[in-house]
Amino acid sequence: MTEAADRRGLTGANPPFWLTLLLGVLTAVGPLSTDMYLPAFPRIEADLGGVPGGAQMTLAAWFVGLAIGQMTQGSLSDRFGRRAPLLFGTALYALASLGCALAPGLWLFSACRTLAAIGGSASMVIPRAMVRDLADGHEAARLLSRLMLVMGVVPILAPAAGGAVLVVAGWRVIFWIATLYGAVCMVLVWYFLPDTLPENRRIRLGPVGLLGRYASIAREPRFFTHALCGGLALAGLFAYLGGSPVAFIGQYHIAPAPYGMLFGLNAAGFIFAAQVNARLLPRFGTDRVIRASARAAFLATAVLTLDAFTGWGGVAGLAAPLFCYLGALGFLMPNTTVGALSRHATQAASASALMGTGQFVLGAISGTMVGLLSDGTARPMALLMLAGGTGVLLTDRLRARA
Repeated sequence: MTEAADRRGLTGANPPFWLTLLLGVLTAVGPLSTDMYLPAFPRIEADLGGVPGGAQMTLAAWFVGLAIGQMTQGSLSDRFGRRAPLLFGTALYALASLGCALAPGLWLFSACRTLAAIGGSASMVIPRAMVRDLADGHEAARLLSRLMLVMGVVPILAPAAGGAVLVVAGWRVIFWIATLYGAVCMVLVWYFLPDTLPENRRIRLGPVGLLGRYASIAREPRFFTHALCGGLALAGLFAYLGGSPVAFIGQYHIAPAPYGMLFGLNAAGFIFAAQVNARLLPRFGTDRVIRASARAAFLATAVLTLDAFTGWGGVAGLAAPLFCYLGALGFLMPNTTVGALSRHATQAASASALMGTGQFVLGAISGTMVGLLSDGTARPMALLMLAGGTGVLLTDRLRARA
């Protein structure tokens, strides 16, 4: 812990709420950039070339940028501390979001989305590493759950806000808002965020040394199984992100604003589950919670697939298992993250980056597939989510043996 962090009272088992709030605001860059423009998919696709599945491909471009960015941001954070990469990343995110707002075509828009993701990934990797700087074990899981509560306001409100923006303005305004958000984050980091990584814990390695360190982390069984379990769960989530606008807006003709509210309800289920998770951990432990939530995620995707192919239940038949899946992720994600990072205190940002890169590679594949397989129905989304849920269930068995 640095002297600056000590002066702010960040040491000890219970970091102050203002820090959780600030880290939540930073981490919310991801859901803001992912969720707010989902209701605009049909309009973006029409305005930027009308290529079928083009909007889903821009989401895949975002995930590719996150995969690249998380790996580089983790190394930079372990080398230069937490503050400097966060400042650079939020600045790049703001500038690239401005590029999205002004882009005349699909390819330039996608390129700017990739750059925004590379910058925005700093706000996703580094707060997790800062949590690991401050706490471990159950306390780290509780802090991550509190973080999800704060950042959870954004995924609940973002799709509804995006739908509301579309009612009164064009989709480009969504990216002007993202530009402003990135600039605000940069100012908050500059004025308020102390560095939690002291000089004597910073790692100075060349490219070969970095690759060796990543290989060493990946070979550690507990890291690999927990990260893979969480990554497959997120692959299902990304299929939902890319496929739900097609299913609800395209197939069932729900307007963007009600779709945003439905999306927000699912996000609320995720946040609520994350808070319940913090209370269950002292009684049941992380292993039992992960096991139960892995089974719940698989069952939810199985029901979703049945409903998508039979049409049973209509909108409600899709919405209910999706809500259950997001709830299961509220238990899975904090615990698999803590499990993956638990043996890597001295290289928390690198382990967090490697985990995030692997997860978003799976997300990019899932997002690309849901775009390529798009047929105007919920079936591609459901099949990809079922693949993710099945993978979570199988990986959980490996995790228990690690």
